[in-house]
Parts: sequence; C-alpha cells; structure tokens
Amino acid sequence: MKDYQTEGLVRGISPEERNTIHSFYNLFATRDFTLLDQILATDWEDIPLAPGQQAGAAGFKDLVLHFTAMFPDIMITILDIVGAEGKVGVRAQLSFTHTHEFMGMQASNKKVVIALHEFHYLEKGKIVKTWHLEDWMSMLFQTGSWPVQ
Repeated sequence: MKDYQTEGLVRGISPEERNTIHSFYNLFATRDFTLLDQILATDWEDIPLAPGQQAGAAGFKDLVLHFTAMFPDIMITILDIVGAEGKVGVRAQLSFTHTHEFMGMQASNKKVVIALHEFHYLEKGKIVKTWHLEDWMSMLFQTGSWPVQ
C-alpha cells in the first residue's frame, strides 16, 4: 500500500465519487441531510448494522442524529482514500468525548480516538454498501470498558 498512488489504485475514483465519500463523513459535522439522497442509495447497506440501527439511508440519518446528540463533539477525519472501479477504501479517525453509553461501554468522560477502516461500494456516484471495522480494542484501552458482545 505504500505505493498505491504509483500503482494506480486512485485512478478509478472520480472527483464526484471522492466528493460523495467526503460528504458521507461530513454529515456527522454538518447534520445537513439535504444531500443524503445524492450520497446514499435508498437501499444502502451498512455491514454490520449498529445495535438498533435500521437499514437504508433513513437508518443512516437516524444513526448520525443519535450519535451527534449523544456526542456533540464527534468528528471524523479522513486520513486516506484509495480505490478503483466503484470500490473505495477509507482509513479515518473517529473522535469524541465519551459522555454517554456507547456500544455497551459505560461513559468514561474521556476523549477517545478510534481508528475506522471502511470499504464503500458505489454505483452511479452513490454509495450502495458500506462495510466497516472499528478499532474496538483501542476503545477498550481508552475507556476501560468492554464493548457490546
């Protein structure tokens, strides 16, 4: 992955797809859902769903509203984007002050930073599927509590 730019893995990402990815993560900061229909397919799949999360674009909106209400300082910073042919990998950081229960972990009132590794599948400029992996071990070490089973 050190040479992903010279190996051409970014050549398949159009500026529109790059903007879609940035807009997806930016929703946590802006809470502006006017572009949601342009970012996500109506039947968008999130794998795995968070506990209690509904499927589809409406479920994503509810998830963002839920997390931003609990953690007003939540921020996602994109570190890297790579991809080709409608497949996009994102390495990012999720940070927030752990003031409420989160995924079964009781509030620690600590500022935490969690690594996010996500893969998005796009069709016609919209995200149709997202597969994600959060760094739960890091959350355990930072908060001292175990995530939901």
